Amino acid sequence: RMVCWILSESVSIVVVLSWLAVNLYLFIDTFCWYEGEEAFFYTRIILGSTLAWARASAACLNFNCMLILLPVSRNFISFVRGTSMCCRGLWRRQLDKNLKFHELVAYGIAANATIHLVAHLFNLERYHLGQAEDAEGLLAALSKLGNTPNESYLNPVRTLHTNTTTELLMTLAGITGLVISLALILIMTSSTEFIRQSSYELFWYTHHIFIIFFVGLAIHGAGRIIRGQTGESLTLHNVTFCRHRYAEWQAATLCPVPQFSGKEPSAWKWTLGPVVLYACERIIRFWRFRQEVVITKVISHPSAVLELHMKKRDFKMAPGQYIFIQCPSISPLEWHPFTLTSAPQEDFFSVHIRASGDWTEALLKVFVAEGQVPKELCSLPRLAVDGPFGGSLTDVFHYPVSVCIAAGIGVTPFASLLKSVWYKCCESQSLPGLSKVYFYWICRDATAFEWFADLLLSLETQMSEQGKAHLLSYHIFLTGWDENQAIHIALHWDESTDVITGLKQKTFYGRPNWNEEFKQIAYNHPSSTIGVFFCGPKAMSKTLQKMCRLYSSADPRGVHFCYNKENF
Repeated sequence: RMVCWILSESVSIVVVLSWLAVNLYLFIDTFCWYEGEEAFFYTRIILGSTLAWARASAACLNFNCMLILLPVSRNFISFVRGTSMCCRGLWRRQLDKNLKFHELVAYGIAANATIHLVAHLFNLERYHLGQAEDAEGLLAALSKLGNTPNESYLNPVRTLHTNTTTELLMTLAGITGLVISLALILIMTSSTEFIRQSSYELFWYTHHIFIIFFVGLAIHGAGRIIRGQTGESLTLHNVTFCRHRYAEWQAATLCPVPQFSGKEPSAWKWTLGPVVLYACERIIRFWRFRQEVVITKVISHPSAVLELHMKKRDFKMAPGQYIFIQCPSISPLEWHPFTLTSAPQEDFFSVHIRASGDWTEALLKVFVAEGQVPKELCSLPRLAVDGPFGGSLTDVFHYPVSVCIAAGIGVTPFASLLKSVWYKCCESQSLPGLSKVYFYWICRDATAFEWFADLLLSLETQMSEQGKAHLLSYHIFLTGWDENQAIHIALHWDESTDVITGLKQKTFYGRPNWNEEFKQIAYNHPSSTIGVFFCGPKAMSKTLQKMCRLYSSADPRGVHFCYNKENF
């Protein structure tokens, strides 16, 4: 248990360090190769060390472009999650951080692309200097190669009168490099948290410029701007002997004119596999898009929450999974993720959608008529569903004790889990492996999630009837209320049910004291491995991670908290 806990805390660091190590190795190895390779000796006379900087960053750029599509291939991630069986899903939990890794690789692409671009700007300037009137010696001789028949050029800039911008737009490498750079800038700037929250559609559409990026990347090297001495020329023209005899190249038989050729493009070799994999991903998504989705029930909850019950052929789910939904009548391209709120035991799957943006507001309008009345099922627009896809909550049943913590809208993933717990209670006398579930819900305004309070009330009643009330312990914390609410709460405090939620368990006011909560849970379950599952904001996530480390015993026989954060 202790080994598992230590690894779960450090495996993300191992993944990041491994990624950094590979990048560092590729950069240093490629840099040293171009700095010492004999075939590029004459190229270095013109370009200097910026040749190695450009090629080393290009190698790292290729490596990161190979990785960038893998974390966003949802079906590939689900396949890996299903086949990974290491330390109770230890490595599978790292798959929940796929978007974080995607962002990390994107930063790697941006950094190496910047180095590559700057290095090539210096290279272009050095090529121009090689054609200057005051250029002399070996530099001038190398730049003038190609002016006579049967000679291959080394310097792609053939005249000093061409400016840098014109030269950039006259070559395939220059045009594709400019397109790639602009595409990358648009993708990176539109991916900021501010843009994603204020205009998700802008982020979604701009992000698909990656297609242009990869096409440009594949043909970028076809221009073969960077040239080196051919293998055959190296056997006839020894650079160590001939570099000082450049004035005699035309006449000397021992030093014939060196021949040069561009390096074969390699970016496509790095990215072909992931691009094909992602193309298959898109084909699967299109196939799922074409599958019929039957909407069986529409419920309009208070506070602009829409509940949809749906059926789809061969649809199988697990608690805590999510799906992507598209409504072609709203947008023919946009897919948005929503956590499943139904249990696997139910003959339908459901989502709860709160209107909190342009797309969700439009969805609410097309599904709900005036006066918040759901429309007739026959008049509803078509929906497409992709998924389901796994999340960290699927590991809840792998622990003897699980602590589930939700903040605000983060409560949605736990609806499916709590329903599943109840169904499992009804099916058997006990849950295999799971003996206790603690559920914490922290919300600013309980009325915004009245549908979940209704679900808790139903579960509370049903589990009490089954004699399983001890299995689930829930705690609701309300962090925002006004003076009138406080007076109303105080007057009705002695009633048997809570005045806010209608539940037997009273609502707490303010924020939880996590030190006291974790201390009590550790006291209640000595010598146990406890899974902590959270869905909510980053600040609270950091606090809970700290609590898990603080209250995990150094003794392998003690209590160990394993932290899991829901991501999609």
